[in-house]
Amino acid sequence: MSKPQPHKARKRFGQNFLHDVGIIRRIVACIAPKEGQRIVEIGPGKGALTEGIISATKRMDVVELDRDLIPILRVNLFRYPDLTVHEADAMKFDFSTLATEGNIRVVGNLPYNISTPLIFHLLSYAEKIDDMHFMLQKEVVVRLAARPGDSLYGRLSVMAQYYCQVESLFIVGPESFDPPPKVDSAIVRMTPHKTRPFVAQDLKTLEDMVRIGFHQRRKTLRNNYKGVLNDADFEALGIDPSLRPERLDVEDFVNIANLVSQKD
Repeated sequence: MSKPQPHKARKRFGQNFLHDVGIIRRIVACIAPKEGQRIVEIGPGKGALTEGIISATKRMDVVELDRDLIPILRVNLFRYPDLTVHEADAMKFDFSTLATEGNIRVVGNLPYNISTPLIFHLLSYAEKIDDMHFMLQKEVVVRLAARPGDSLYGRLSVMAQYYCQVESLFIVGPESFDPPPKVDSAIVRMTPHKTRPFVAQDLKTLEDMVRIGFHQRRKTLRNNYKGVLNDADFEALGIDPSLRPERLDVEDFVNIANLVSQKD
């Protein structure tokens, strides 16, 4: 097999290749891959993390958009015949097609420029996913795991925690990447709830109510939900309308959505 040309990280794909062997081993230990599990990696790059996982699982699927990386992957991982490479945009990929024999596990060093919309895309497949382990910009992980009252608690926090248990695992410095990013990164574990603690009657309504709630986060709930909820509605919900949205927990937003669904 001919040796592919060296690959330079591309800004438009948000590429920062992880090369720190110690960090790679630590991530693999957190994932704890086992033979027979179907693990899907988004953005495998040159295969640094891929090899640590597939050596345990023996088979693996990877989703890679940069076609110039695919021959590098095949050369670096040629001894693993059950590596399936999907040349595709993860933002548009139908992950349910890989869950035909049971749930999948998803991992990846996600491009920072699309990490939030990509997470929302993956949450739509939550029922077919056992867990997700991602390398993300540290601030995104803080937002995902934030609790009511935290400064970065917002729409992403509420929707991620509606679907999943979120755990911030550890921080990774810029020196672990080539090229080094300008910010710290962090590893997060997201485990979809087997049984959701709070159930929205209509997911679209929940998404809309969370978006409206945080649209102007410095304003009160009464102002943000003007024309949607009145004082009698807030009283029925047991929510103080003079609060700001970051004071509400996931259950509060689900209750708001369910009340709006009933009114419709």
